[in-house]
Amino acid sequence: MRRRRLTSALFAIPAMAGFLVATIVVGHASERRALLELFTSQGCSSCPAADKLLGELSADPTLVALSVPVDYWDYLGWKDTLASPGDSERQRAYAKVRGDRQVYTPQIVVNGATHVLGSDRAAVERAIATDQKPGAMSVPIELSINAGALDVQVQSAGSEHSAAEVWLCPLAKAVTVAIDRGENRGRTITYHNVVRSWLKLGDWSGTKAAWSVPLAQFETDGIDAAAVVVQEGGHDRPGLVLGAGYLPLQ
Repeated sequence: MRRRRLTSALFAIPAMAGFLVATIVVGHASERRALLELFTSQGCSSCPAADKLLGELSADPTLVALSVPVDYWDYLGWKDTLASPGDSERQRAYAKVRGDRQVYTPQIVVNGATHVLGSDRAAVERAIATDQKPGAMSVPIELSINAGALDVQVQSAGSEHSAAEVWLCPLAKAVTVAIDRGENRGRTITYHNVVRSWLKLGDWSGTKAAWSVPLAQFETDGIDAAAVVVQEGGHDRPGLVLGAGYLPLQ
């Protein structure tokens, strides 16, 4: 496989004092148990069961469950209509950090640290319950919509983990695709909370921080939800997820 560098939009807009009167609010990240990233492909015959499972898991308000479509199976006869080379690179970066070189579909990465077979519900639930690393999902995040902007508040750290990056993921909550060729030829599959891009809001040093991002900067056709991830490391070396939040935009 050719390794490709991720390209993403980059912006960070400081929130104005007194500007965070919420019209829509989700809970603190301390109420979230895990960030789940399902690396999936429309060209993978083993993936539909995992795609269905992720849809079920996404209904759990204690989880932030994302579909991250990869492009490295496109050569099998069907070009994934949702995949990004950057998503494939993110999966490879996780494997490099872990040191195991295990890049496959369907794969779920839990809190940036543990990977399991994406169609194995018991393995996913076990990883959430027992394989947690110290500091995972410990940083509270508040998301709200006010005056046409997504307001993000990342609270102070309560642990030794105090340096991370803050990423915004515009999402399509449900995308149904009819697949005409390849291993899933003739199937119609719905993908849930599909990551459409990775937008860096800024760095986080362990103290309270806030951003206000105009919806017009990322709410393009099909974007109807957003996730925010606070994660150690960077896109080339993604580390432990310290917090994650999710908010429907419509």
